Amino acid sequence: MTEQSFRNPRNGMNIGYVSRGEGQLVVFVHGFPDTYRGFLPVLDLVAGAGYRAVAMALRGYAPSDLARDGDYRVEASAQDVIDLADGLGAEQFSVVGHDWGAVTGYAAANLAPQRVRRLITAAVPHTGHFLLSMGPRQIKRSLYMLGFQVPVLPEAKIVNNDFAWLESLIHGWSPAWRFGEKEMRPLKQNYLEPGRLKAALSWYRQLPRSIASPLSRRLIFSAVSVPTRIIYGVQDGCIGPEMFAGQEKRFSNGLDLVPLSDAGHFMQWEQPEKFAQLVIDFLEPPAGKS
Repeated sequence: MTEQSFRNPRNGMNIGYVSRGEGQLVVFVHGFPDTYRGFLPVLDLVAGAGYRAVAMALRGYAPSDLARDGDYRVEASAQDVIDLADGLGAEQFSVVGHDWGAVTGYAAANLAPQRVRRLITAAVPHTGHFLLSMGPRQIKRSLYMLGFQVPVLPEAKIVNNDFAWLESLIHGWSPAWRFGEKEMRPLKQNYLEPGRLKAALSWYRQLPRSIASPLSRRLIFSAVSVPTRIIYGVQDGCIGPEMFAGQEKRFSNGLDLVPLSDAGHFMQWEQPEKFAQLVIDFLEPPAGKS
């Protein structure tokens, strides 16, 4: 699958992506510690249903550029999605986001609600709900985020012993997923490139900066007006299933909540066919179909 690149005229940054199919645009946005490659099996299935399915790499992840201005706030990733849609000639489009891609999806829907047709997120509830509703169990699960705030040491810990800590993290988040070197190789290759691992952790490190920014704060905490489906794994060791309850008021145009009893955090890797069908079922029918 050939990687492509869009040079953003607004800031000169290159946004890397892969594209499959033709039709209404659907932008897939990955999270940590994944890369856009986690969506590739899903991409082909969605494209086969009559859509142009595009998986982009978040800024900082290969093959996208590192942020030249060092900006990894929520508003930056949301704007990148809008800019990529502009570059692909799509006035309206849908977004599918996992993990940080879900955070980006909520923000993009709030940044340009008139342009986002449908929003489908995976593994993360509404960002504002998540930040304001963490109880003791979720705080314990999220301690890794606090650990990432320390400079330098997390980078060394992650790459040590051929990424053993990262493999342990993934296993804890998706206990039933039997991943191997095939799945880990793209992650390792990305994080071994200079600056990539620091960039990935910068999304966490700049969350306080995001909350301090009036625009990012609005994108994080405002209710989403785009029709939304949230898919979550009941076995997720990163964000507990209890975190997905009680967020309906944060979706003014409806929330469709889909639990997967036999999936963990990386459901698109674990069950690509089921995940793709859940995406397709929620999207508007392609032109000429009903």
